[in-house]
Amino acid sequence: MNNNEDDFFVGYLDNVSSKTKKTVKNFVLIGILTLITIAAVFAFTQNTFKNSSFELTTNTKIMGVYHEMPYPMLKVKTAENTFKNILLIGFGKYSANPFLKKIREEASELSGSMLSIEGNLIYYNGKTLLQITSDEKVTLIEKANTKRLPKTKSLVNDMELTGEIVDPKCYFGVMKPGKGKIHRSCAVLCISGGIPPVLATTDENNISEYYLITDQKGNPINKEILPYVGKPSLVTGNVVKIEDWYQLRIDVSSIKELNLPSRIY
Repeated sequence: MNNNEDDFFVGYLDNVSSKTKKTVKNFVLIGILTLITIAAVFAFTQNTFKNSSFELTTNTKIMGVYHEMPYPMLKVKTAENTFKNILLIGFGKYSANPFLKKIREEASELSGSMLSIEGNLIYYNGKTLLQITSDEKVTLIEKANTKRLPKTKSLVNDMELTGEIVDPKCYFGVMKPGKGKIHRSCAVLCISGGIPPVLATTDENNISEYYLITDQKGNPINKEILPYVGKPSLVTGNVVKIEDWYQLRIDVSSIKELNLPSRIY
């Protein structure tokens, strides 16, 4: 065959010219390299997973002192003279309150009571949450004793903090990585459903801290703060420490949006 002529391939014949073989090999090689390049680019441009955990399929029973300061929590003993306050939330986009209604009817005073609660643990960056899936999994062990309640300590008044308001359920582990505009919409729904709002801050060393947000008197706030969820803002308030949690008491009207792109949503 003249090399200047076009090659011709007949599928039912065994003979394949060297020119056709070379073309097929080049095509396959280029195809493989293209697929590897696309896969590598796709992999390196994805958001990394956080080192958070959500034990969706595992039910864990914990016992501790129930308190509301002002959001439902369980103070759990982890070692001698060492305690951890676990934030309680409900199943779906709801607070723990609907799942605590039945036990509240049993006890005249619930804060300071010893409760046993079974649910799904969520933990990230030293913070732990427990998702309650049924009011049948909340049991009163001992009646209220105010001496068991966690100690509170006022730290700083009129402190200015820069960060973004998130819902702790999705941000701390239910959604991974939990970033993007769709997750901001999810956060708005969660907070409007009663899940406590949290201010997530990051300093120059990329160390994060979290503040449970309340009104100036330490009462829960939810719907008032929805316009600021997921928007980098300057938030001013009084910082109160409740053992291993910070609480930021604010006037919502004083929040100043920074008009910066969100690092979370």
